[in-house]
Amino acid sequence: MPENDVVPAALSGATVFIKPKRARPFFGRHPWVLDSAILRVDGDPDSGAVVDVVTHDGNFIARGLWNASSRIRVRLYSFMQDQSLDQIFWNARIENAVGLRQQLNLLSKKTGCRLINSEGDNLSGVIVDQYGPYLAVQVTALAMAERLDMICDSLERIVQPKGILLRGAERGLGKLEGLHLPDRLLRGEPPDGPIFVEEHGLHFGVDLTEGQKTGYYLDQRENRQAAALYAGGRRVLDMFCYSGGFGVASAVSGNASSVLSVDSSIKAISLARANAELNNATTMTVEQADAFEKLASLEEENAKFGMVVLDPPKFARSRASASDALRAYHRINRLGVDLLEPGGVLVTCSCSGAITRDDFLMMLSAVAQRSGRTLQLLEYRGAASDHPVNLHCLEGEYLKCVIARVH
Repeated sequence: MPENDVVPAALSGATVFIKPKRARPFFGRHPWVLDSAILRVDGDPDSGAVVDVVTHDGNFIARGLWNASSRIRVRLYSFMQDQSLDQIFWNARIENAVGLRQQLNLLSKKTGCRLINSEGDNLSGVIVDQYGPYLAVQVTALAMAERLDMICDSLERIVQPKGILLRGAERGLGKLEGLHLPDRLLRGEPPDGPIFVEEHGLHFGVDLTEGQKTGYYLDQRENRQAAALYAGGRRVLDMFCYSGGFGVASAVSGNASSVLSVDSSIKAISLARANAELNNATTMTVEQADAFEKLASLEEENAKFGMVVLDPPKFARSRASASDALRAYHRINRLGVDLLEPGGVLVTCSCSGAITRDDFLMMLSAVAQRSGRTLQLLEYRGAASDHPVNLHCLEGEYLKCVIARVH
């Protein structure tokens, strides 16, 4: 362990002491210090203040930002005792994140790309997506909300966007963090309508002001193309279609014989229809319906498909709700499997971080047993490469995409 040296006052304010035998994850660079791990706090830090985290006997572990309103009391950003969390530090982190996307050849004013992926880029609580010349920022940590001006300054200098828009945190998360951030324009000028981005030769309109998440599901970019490879000549059912990404890819890139895309949201199906028309996906039909009700009615009609895509919203927001979520995943996947013809392909996804890879695969195993069908795992996929996962914080590995043959 590092020596218990005195930290200059300029680098931190209060000191957070960790309970005995609870420091190991933080020496392993896990970035979240929960309230249950804290022994005591020396000082009275305001939420958003820089604090040092030390062992119960005072050995330095890391430096982070305090939030008295959150169960995550400290988010850790530096494990170097002589490193200040100042503007130079944050600029370097943002430059490093954008640099990765440059290495991946993903930066373009015509495409969509995640520039900053929170813990995956060692910037816990910050998500930034690029859509053509615009940036959409989502803040999930109070301390980072207080640093929005600094974040925008860095983004303007490095990326030079036409405009930067703020999107609210996920439902419930803002309350947990003590965040009250309405959607608004942060810098530059707002888009005068949908932004159009290219993706593997396809084009999609993105609603940056009212669309889900930051406007589009960039994390499924490679999975849409992977699924399309199995769509050739098949009748495809695309449930929870949102703006039609899987459906358009299956119809145009995959040459499916037909695609039925379904979503319960009027705004979503409007986007999906517009995207189908934009890409001349003439074999694609879009329908508004509740997913569970539609799956059940198709089963009653004895309808059969060559491929079923299931990409539902997040069913579990915490481990406490994982059991209920797994029952919901089981139900939709059982209905989806029952609609597949022998040799059909199931493309099924979960964006619930509280559901692990093992949870998801065991659920699918149970579906196979209950349905009397055999599922062959062809591909297990995750998020696109611009959504990196920090191996010190595996909770960031949220997206699961399984492609399986059903017979």
